[in-house]
Amino acid sequence: MSVKASGPLWLAVAWLCPAATSAAGAPSQPHVHIRQGLLQGAADPGAQVVSFKGIPYAKPPTEALRWHPPVPAPGWKGTRDARAFGPACLQPPQSPAGLYSGGMARVSEDCLTLNVWAPAGARKLPVMVWIHGGALVGGSSSEPLYDGVKLARQGIVLVSINYRLGLLGYLAHPVLSAESPRHRSGNYGLLDQIEALRWVRDNIAAFGGDPRRVTIAGESAGGLSTIALLASPQARGLFARAIVQSGYMPSYRALHEETRGLPSAEAAGTALARAAGVSDAAALRAADPAALFRAGLATGWQPEPVIDGILLRRQLAETFARGEQAKVPVLAGFNEGEIRSLPFLMPRAPDSQQAYLADVRRRFGAEAAAYLAVYPGADPRADVMASIRDGLYGWAAQYLVRQQAAAGQPAYLYFFRHSTPAQRARDLAAFHASELPYIFGQVGPSATLGANWPRPPLTEAETRLSDAMMRYWVSFVRSGAPTAAGETPWPRYTAPQPAYLDIDERPSAGRHLQSAAFAWADALVARRRRQGRGWRYDIGFSAFPARTGEGVDAPAAPRQPEAR
Repeated sequence: MSVKASGPLWLAVAWLCPAATSAAGAPSQPHVHIRQGLLQGAADPGAQVVSFKGIPYAKPPTEALRWHPPVPAPGWKGTRDARAFGPACLQPPQSPAGLYSGGMARVSEDCLTLNVWAPAGARKLPVMVWIHGGALVGGSSSEPLYDGVKLARQGIVLVSINYRLGLLGYLAHPVLSAESPRHRSGNYGLLDQIEALRWVRDNIAAFGGDPRRVTIAGESAGGLSTIALLASPQARGLFARAIVQSGYMPSYRALHEETRGLPSAEAAGTALARAAGVSDAAALRAADPAALFRAGLATGWQPEPVIDGILLRRQLAETFARGEQAKVPVLAGFNEGEIRSLPFLMPRAPDSQQAYLADVRRRFGAEAAAYLAVYPGADPRADVMASIRDGLYGWAAQYLVRQQAAAGQPAYLYFFRHSTPAQRARDLAAFHASELPYIFGQVGPSATLGANWPRPPLTEAETRLSDAMMRYWVSFVRSGAPTAAGETPWPRYTAPQPAYLDIDERPSAGRHLQSAAFAWADALVARRRRQGRGWRYDIGFSAFPARTGEGVDAPAAPRQPEAR
């Protein structure tokens, strides 16, 4: 017996299992039929939400399919149990003491799965596809923070996805390019995300979702991925809106050639393979991933998108400057305390304002006055943190909404400043990812957060803020315009009036968010683009590195799974 994929979910359940519906109307044993076969999920009767977890959207990319584009998952006979998450993609172990650790599923290369939460009886509801963070090194869709029950209860279908990480997701190498019909390698994690979106297009109606109203969304590396999907021609038509939380947009390596002062992605992959003692594709695929990971650490290799001329035709900032990105509504923003939980991104700050001024003038030269007008160094550590935040996360968010607005699309900007006593006690006010509990409704003692997360207290103010943020986000997913009844109207960003939503205990509208800081970072990136130079993590206080033996050290690129 099968269930019609186009029917409302509660009718499908009642028809398949007439006794499986509770007195309150919530299915206790929900089933749904998708193109691959029949699924059995789980129900949350109190929230009137059903969930289906660990659904494969692509074949396991184990040795034979390692460093190949994803292959759609085959179907199955009988009923597949979809009540538990699938494994997380292969990654280094989390630090037990890490701020972001907790709740990780076991890891495996058999990890290309996704999860769906939907209101019972859903029919043609908007869809939000969540892309997790983790610096493209770690993370998983199964992290408890991303539980979709409360967002689904707001009237959307939520999908969360896994994608290949680290060197299994982003390694480029000449031998891998040579065996590819289009002579390309790298970007496997991004290809996984696109394959997951194709699965959503083809199957989400069975869960009561509308494939024409799909919003891609992500935070940190998930935000970076969302920007890349906006830029990629291969993702066109698979989504109608985009949400970018604390995304970043540095320059990346080109696949085959040296560019912007960086060796090619293939050259970086060759160095990694050489350090691991492998040279051909067969040996690469047979190698122990842990040994390859150690070789990556030894050579400084980092996972990142690759400018390959097909999936990503050019630097992402240039794609947006040329108006070649997806023309869809965008909501984007960043947090006031981004760098407080990411100290490895920040160089050591001078000990005093006098030392700070001397260091900046020595290194910045003619640019020192313009920089010091924005970051004068009265509190050197605070200004160093602010400059790195503004150059990475602030510039990307404001550049993104500016370019979408210039393309005639609705664009909305936010600045998240809210913090709790627990955060402030640990010098983590409005830290990187601290907005996530409010968006996923994870407030109070029952919140499913990691053991080391300074959790929001269960107070009327915290609950109200979480409710407001969920309503803003869900209304954007629903219509492309964020609204929340009883809260401040979120003004649309336009070039003449660059408005934004300031999110503290209560949201409020503002204009010209840190305009001097954005102008400084924007001018730096524009100048480097004209000069053919890159802009990576040498931004803000690190924009002009100290001479050998002078000043402070510039930060290294992120390399820890702790990074979101």
